[in-house]
Amino acid sequence: MEDIQMNNFSIKSIVHDYEVEFIEDTAAKLRETLQDGDWVIIDNKIKSLYGESLNPVLDTCKHIDIDATEQQKSYQGVEPIIAQLIKDGFRKNHRLIAIGGGITQDVTAFISSIMYRGTNWFFFPTTLLAQCDSCIGSKTSINFGEYKNQVGGFYPPNKIFINPHFIDTLTEGEMKSGLGEMLHYFVVSGEEDFRFYKANFKAAFTDKQVLSSLIERSLQIKKGYIERDEFDRGPRQVFNYGHSFGHAIEALTHFRVPHGVAVSYGMDMANFVSVKLGLIPEQVRDEVREIVINFWPGFEINELDVDIFINALSKDKKNVGKKLGLILNKGYGQIFKNVMDSDETFRSWMVEYFENELKF
Repeated sequence: MEDIQMNNFSIKSIVHDYEVEFIEDTAAKLRETLQDGDWVIIDNKIKSLYGESLNPVLDTCKHIDIDATEQQKSYQGVEPIIAQLIKDGFRKNHRLIAIGGGITQDVTAFISSIMYRGTNWFFFPTTLLAQCDSCIGSKTSINFGEYKNQVGGFYPPNKIFINPHFIDTLTEGEMKSGLGEMLHYFVVSGEEDFRFYKANFKAAFTDKQVLSSLIERSLQIKKGYIERDEFDRGPRQVFNYGHSFGHAIEALTHFRVPHGVAVSYGMDMANFVSVKLGLIPEQVRDEVREIVINFWPGFEINELDVDIFINALSKDKKNVGKKLGLILNKGYGQIFKNVMDSDETFRSWMVEYFENELKF
């Protein structure tokens, strides 16, 4: 197993400060972290893949195994977990430890934030998407019916342990999703970071050290924003770049298109609208598009109906009244929120996009 060079760092939070620690041995760190009364919430897929090393530790503590599905990330999904914790004596001074990707994170964070008005929790992110993005930032979100991430708050873990070797067992689709999500940080940051990403993202599929450097830089970019705007009221909203369109794609494909791939479509759509509004030249859109089309094969969205898509966009939580609150592009490092009408002109742009822009 090759050693990966990455630097630990801390994040300031109004709720409580927390640390990101890069590790090589998950089982050893889990054993070191566990205290009496702690519960582990673990993704069944991770338990299956890494049972040989993790099961001896899990056998020494109470744990709940979950299927990491969007249905699990709902009131109906978390209710039996809360019931089991209360029934089996979980107390406010006990901690929850999440091992899994973003869904396991959201389930655990949401429960931790509401159990006894807040209990401590720790996170071992196992997907690229969680390691490069969602593990920091404090957000807790669950779905409500068909609508994604409509319920939640802000409640960071007390510590995050990132082991890059989990990436060894990710599928190509999971890699595309993580790299697709990661890209939006590098566009938001500025041209230098965008060029760094563009020069390295293909190698990241096979070179763990290259991928680790992208993960670390992605988290550092995000850290700078969340420490200024933890509760997403101002500057941090630029990180929703690609997400309004992306969440609509996820919902309408019933999550067949993974989150980061949907966001990569969303960035291209946001750039397409930005070109239409005269905010960026075609060249900027084309440079980003040259990257994102690498993530789309196998996750085509040609079947989506434009009017149903626009209706899904109208439900986005960033909207203002009846207007769309879209994160658009004025250039690298100049991502901003634009409030605009969902009118016939906008509809015509979406028709044009779905008819002409999905060929790659």
